[in-house]
Amino acid sequence: MRKRIKRVLNRAEYAAAGAAIGGALGGLVSRNAASTAAGIGALVGATVGEKRGSVDAVVTRVADASETQKLRLRK
Repeated sequence: MRKRIKRVLNRAEYAAAGAAIGGALGGLVSRNAASTAAGIGALVGATVGEKRGSVDAVVTRVADASETQKLRLRK
């Protein structure tokens, strides 16, 4: 359950950042472009948050495995 909550919060954090960046860039063009760009930015941010969370978990697992192998080689 904890992993699920962490994944959801990670995705929400990136979605909020993407929406803010998209809205700011779209706001330079017009009000309608700002809302559209914010929506697209939120979608991209959520996708990045989902992928990055899974990548971080894999990197952690690989790092732990390599440390275990180093300990085995030293013995």
